[in-house]
Amino acid sequence: MNRFVIVDGYTDEPAGLGVPPYLDVYARYVAGAIWHCLPSAQVIYFTVDEVRKDVKKFLRIAEGAKLVIFIAGVAVPGKYLGGTPITLDELELWAKLLERPLKVLGGPVARFGMGLEGGKVASLPTELKSYFDLIVKGDIELVIHDLIKEKFSLEKVNPFRLRESYELIDEFAAKGAKIVLDHPNYGFNLIVEIETFRGCPRYIKGGCSFCIEPLYGRVIFRSVKGILREIKALYDLGIRNFRLGRQPDIYSYMAKDTGREEFPKPNVKAIKELFEGIRNIAPNLKVLHIDNVNPGTLARYREESREISKIIVKYHTPGDVAALGVESADPKVIKLNNLKVYPEEAIEAIKLLNEVGKLRGYNGLPELLPGLNFVYGLIGESKKTYELNYEFLRELLERGLL
Repeated sequence: MNRFVIVDGYTDEPAGLGVPPYLDVYARYVAGAIWHCLPSAQVIYFTVDEVRKDVKKFLRIAEGAKLVIFIAGVAVPGKYLGGTPITLDELELWAKLLERPLKVLGGPVARFGMGLEGGKVASLPTELKSYFDLIVKGDIELVIHDLIKEKFSLEKVNPFRLRESYELIDEFAAKGAKIVLDHPNYGFNLIVEIETFRGCPRYIKGGCSFCIEPLYGRVIFRSVKGILREIKALYDLGIRNFRLGRQPDIYSYMAKDTGREEFPKPNVKAIKELFEGIRNIAPNLKVLHIDNVNPGTLARYREESREISKIIVKYHTPGDVAALGVESADPKVIKLNNLKVYPEEAIEAIKLLNEVGKLRGYNGLPELLPGLNFVYGLIGESKKTYELNYEFLRELLERGLL
């Protein structure tokens, strides 16, 4: 029997969340890559919390596998209610205890290390590396695909391989959708993270100092057709909660002049096609939310951003939050860290979202409000930074902005 075990150690990145109740793309793509190569393969999915509850059961099942894939990496650490991400000590111990199967480590932890505050990362300990047969610094799903095709010959695969398009990924995403059936939150409050593109348009100017997204290089957009195909597969499996969260700025999806302009002009038509398409194939969904929005896009393209906000409000579900990466209200910190907006621009972005999204929807919640992200530990911070952040928030309160 071709048995494969996936251990979801949970991930949290600037553009992507995989801590319950959220399920990120990694496990789904990896499962899809396996089934793409071996349709009859047995793929067993564990969350890290399930492993903790019964380590002996996990070890017994995993010892009979051909391949055990660990996915991990908290690039932007936070406080979580739905689960606790895997630790470096757990990665080392569980990999050490497994003797027979090939062991592969992938996800942000393999590529960037384990995140600390202010964009700092801790490198993987040398001893931990020694317990894995392969550490994938590229795209884990592509490397697993290649490993199977090469009959598990480690020396024949490139662990640094990165996707150049979404053509193969769209296949994996649709085929790997059924892994949701094994998630402990399935049928309860599971929210599936959907990817629309990878890379930050600001990579041409370096992007924010603390962010890993510009490190992917040029932006690669996923087609509307590919996204809808995956959502339909998930919807047919009973998934009703979706978040278009895996991108640094949903307002920049299919944006014109991407790769030439640091803040490319939004593509209103493409975003309308996407949201309208989702509603057509998933008519009875319960949650359709977004995540990241670049406040710099809103401040620079107010007319287009207003139209996009109206489109989102028309097709989403109320209680939505546009996470704005303000990061700091200290001009010195903003400049030193190449951040997106100065306080005046951030206020304009917040005002725009309030004007369109503050009305309450059918469930009693505001339609679409800004959520402000601040990062501590940035270059150039001082006591004054926190005073300026406080004054900025107080000004929003005094203006009556939500």
